[in-house]
Amino acid sequence: MARKSVLTLFISTFVLACTPLFAQVAPVSLNQPADVVAEVNGHALTAAELEKSKSGSLLQARYTYYQTERKALDELVDEKLLALAAADKHETVAQLLDSEVYKGITGPSDDQMQVYYEGMESEEPYASVHDRLYDHILDMRKTKARAAYVKTLREKANLHVTLQPPVSDVNTVGAPIEGSKDAPLQLIEFADYECPYCQKVNPSMHQLKKEYGDRLTIVYKEFPLPMHHHAQKSAEAALCAGDQGKYLEFHDMLFNTRALEVSDLKKYAATLNMDTAAFNQCLDSGKEAAAVAKDLEEGKALGLTGTPSFFLNGHYFHGGMEYSALREMVEQQIYAMHTSTSLAQTASTK
Repeated sequence: MARKSVLTLFISTFVLACTPLFAQVAPVSLNQPADVVAEVNGHALTAAELEKSKSGSLLQARYTYYQTERKALDELVDEKLLALAAADKHETVAQLLDSEVYKGITGPSDDQMQVYYEGMESEEPYASVHDRLYDHILDMRKTKARAAYVKTLREKANLHVTLQPPVSDVNTVGAPIEGSKDAPLQLIEFADYECPYCQKVNPSMHQLKKEYGDRLTIVYKEFPLPMHHHAQKSAEAALCAGDQGKYLEFHDMLFNTRALEVSDLKKYAATLNMDTAAFNQCLDSGKEAAAVAKDLEEGKALGLTGTPSFFLNGHYFHGGMEYSALREMVEQQIYAMHTSTSLAQTASTK
């Protein structure tokens, strides 16, 4: 029996911003500061000014690059796993795929191809596409089998991906939090109560908090999207509930019930045994509208256009992620912190 493959990957990435030569502005003197990125009529523009002025668009561009890079990295990891598995069996990758992955895979029957052909709504006659259709379906089956096999290799491997999303600062002063301000892990969520993806991810947020306990703090930021007509008042209502120490309970109730009319919001306050008169006055007066607007403007400045959007120890990512994906991001940060600590300890002993 071939010995089990163990893979340890320590992948560090340094992203370099490369500008075409024709777009570069030549320095006027050899003494020009290194952080000057342009000069306009003798006035220098620095990298810090560029970052401050265009932070949102730069963050989104860097995240797009990160997503492309991560996809390429995942493909590289898969190729390495297959190469190591093949080497364990003293085979080539092609031989491994044929002997382990593709064995038992057969091409589609004529009946199956007929059904597939009808779903294509093609104007070409069936006979003319028969061979191409056969190869296409067979390739799909092989691709599916390969993906399943690689997944088992990943589950067995000692794999650490250290490529991280881009970083940005987020103001958390006054924001509702769950956990200690001193926790080593801080997960900030910009959410919209009417967003189905936010509703879906909310249980995963609680699961993360339960699993990581005092190591993780969750910070909640309001980001009501313009197409969701109940999101603004719902966000205000959550902050009004926070005035009475009930933000988290109200927050969860909004996601769980998904009924967001103003009359519903007021019923929830009664259900949570709040001072309903104070709550209703807070909601009707728009007392928390400015706080919601502040979060919204900050999110826009960061280039956010959808929810949920996250910042984990400053690292940006977004989307209605499954729990496993969220957990992977947390574990990546924990590994990065442990690695940094180990390096610092090693350096101090030298």
